[in-house]
Amino acid sequence: MITKTIFSLAASIIKFIFIYLFFLNAYAYTVNKKYEPDEMGILALMYHRFEENRYPSTNIKIDIFQRHLNIIKENSFSFLNPKNFELEFNKISGEKKILLTVDDAFASFYLNAWPILKRDKIPFILFVSTETVGKKGYMSWDEIIKISKEDFVFIGNHSHSHEYLVKFKFEEFKKDIAKSIKIFKKNIGYNPKFFSYPFGEYSLEQKKYITKNFDYAFGQHSGVIDLNKDKYELPRFPINEKYGDLERFKFLINLLPIQYKSIFPEEKFLLDTNNPPELIIEFFNDQPKINKINCFSNEGGKWKNSKLNYKKDKIEVIFTEKFLPRRGRINCSMQDKDGWRWFGAQFTLN
Repeated sequence: MITKTIFSLAASIIKFIFIYLFFLNAYAYTVNKKYEPDEMGILALMYHRFEENRYPSTNIKIDIFQRHLNIIKENSFSFLNPKNFELEFNKISGEKKILLTVDDAFASFYLNAWPILKRDKIPFILFVSTETVGKKGYMSWDEIIKISKEDFVFIGNHSHSHEYLVKFKFEEFKKDIAKSIKIFKKNIGYNPKFFSYPFGEYSLEQKKYITKNFDYAFGQHSGVIDLNKDKYELPRFPINEKYGDLERFKFLINLLPIQYKSIFPEEKFLLDTNNPPELIIEFFNDQPKINKINCFSNEGGKWKNSKLNYKKDKIEVIFTEKFLPRRGRINCSMQDKDGWRWFGAQFTLN
């Protein structure tokens, strides 16, 4: 009886130690972030339509797309396979990686871009909104399932309706996401671990819900991913006919991350009461040259330099005008010995 009690007590102690270490490690992960000067980052590109020239704001010509891929190879950058995303995201990357993403699963992707990616086995994430699957101009489930069998292809969740979800009441938003999850499980057997916010829009309440159902979430604000970025606000560079010209493309794929510790406010959905926001970017204690960072925003409806108040480890962005509907953007950059660095943020207006 005494022996049994001793073993039971020992087991309880061991269990307590494992639980303590688990939470200690989890806590350490959240507080032990620091500036990593050797971090080259992951640069994510976002495409939509291919050779649908009636839609220049979301389209890329296929010959330009092929040239984009060639430029990436000419720069000796590696394409990141999404199956390795977690590993690459959580380590210092001394080599720039390129992540291809495609939103909406248009039929033009399957017809024009897929043969190129398949031929060269170039990895990518295809974000699918479940409501449009099989409709005119969109891929079918058979096509989605077919390409998903390749080990360099990952499917991502892009909501069910692809509406302006930030305008939804929260219960309506949850129903939309739950419906997409149910449909994915029915058709491909699982819910994808990657999510992308339609139009890059979300409220803090919606973001917190997404964290419960996905491992990573992407927006549509520009920037380079590094190990200090919020994994539910991952940046991507939108590419289309206007913003896909070769000179701009050559510039952006060479961009490096601007690391930061945190950005306030975390709420990216603006009402009249918090527009313009009081934006504060907090950096790491040992991070050099933050006073060399310059920002520009579309406050007041026109792009202009933002007024910045530099402190020891913070930058206060002082907006002088409100952002106008539907989206407010700010982009910040700096040049150092390694090249140009960049990050951006997007606000959505009520």
